[in-house]
Amino acid sequence: MNTVSVIYFGQSAELTGLKGEELVSVPTPISSRELWELLQQRHPRLAVLRGHVVLAVAQQYIPIAEQLVVLRDGDEVAVVPPLSGG
Repeated sequence: MNTVSVIYFGQSAELTGLKGEELVSVPTPISSRELWELLQQRHPRLAVLRGHVVLAVAQQYIPIAEQLVVLRDGDEVAVVPPLSGG
């Protein structure tokens, strides 16, 4: 179990009302899908981004799938919704 920082970008920040927060006692290893579900439990409005968001752990993008992620105490997790613009 570790404490990680979560940073919300774009629409995920709008939906949570937060730019960031600390999560305490995050199990590790954890699948990226389980991590996303943990975030959705805390912020149910994030569900609208399902299938359209990626996570970045320690600045490495990971798809939301069954891939196991080893989180270290103090790691940073970013929630990156689809980007728009041109």
